[in-house]
Order: sequence, then C-alpha cells, then structure tokens
Amino acid sequence: MALDKTDKLLLHYLQQDSKMATKVIAVKLDLSVTAIYERIKKLEKSGYIEKYVAVLDRDKIDRNFVVFCQIKLIRHSHDYIQRFELDVKDLEEVLECYNVSGEYDYILKVIVRNMKAYRNFINDKLTTLNYIGSTHSTFIITEVKQQNVVSLTP
Repeated sequence: MALDKTDKLLLHYLQQDSKMATKVIAVKLDLSVTAIYERIKKLEKSGYIEKYVAVLDRDKIDRNFVVFCQIKLIRHSHDYIQRFELDVKDLEEVLECYNVSGEYDYILKVIVRNMKAYRNFINDKLTTLNYIGSTHSTFIITEVKQQNVVSLTP
C-alpha cells in the first residue's frame, strides 16, 4: 500500500494527538467521518500504525533520571547477541535498545528515579548478564528535544 497525500496528513494528525476525534480530522481533511475511519483502519491493518500510546510526564511519575548506557559484549557470537537481545527486553528500566556500530555494540536508553536507582539497576540487573564485557554511561543534564512525530514529507 502506497501512502497518498491524505494518508500522510492523517498520520501527521494522529502522531500529534492519537485521540483526535475522527470528526475533527474529517473537517481538517475535507472528508467524511466514515472515510477517515476507513483510512485509519486500513493504515492499522497494513501496519503503518503499530499502536497507540500515552506519553507520560516523567517528572510527575518520578522517572526523570535519563541515562544512555553503552554496552560492549564479551564476544560477538550469535548466542551472546541473541541472549542479550532477549534479556534486555525484560529490563523495565530500558525504554529503548539499539544495536550500533563503533566501539560499543548497543546503546540503551534507561529511565529511573535517581542515581541510586541507576546504580542498583547496573549492579543488580545489567552486570549480572555474564556476556556483557563493559558499560559506559552518559547522564542527561537537559533534554533539548524529544518528539514522537516522524515527518512524512520528502
């Protein structure tokens, strides 16, 4: 399925506010509510829309200590890579994990309450994975930009 201009605008509005009423979107796109509903269902079915989420205020939920943790595995064997990728998915403190090129193998985005909680995460969870060779942590001082909207314009 190729996206047309209307699909792209519809996805833009849903990324801005996934709870926006179909009636509001219909007015913006000069289409019927039924047409918008059907387009949304088609985008969901074809996998363009994976899920809908609520973005939480990390200060209000006391999870505003953000760390980028770089991981180097002991070896690059298929078994170690597979085990790490399975295990990291179970770590609730890890919001994102990327396999990267360069000196380290992975970058994790970790969110916890404070430095003590991060130390506990490292000592009690991360370093218990015996295939991790080393870690390097970068602590976020100020978040300059964070967004969930992906531009669909060329």
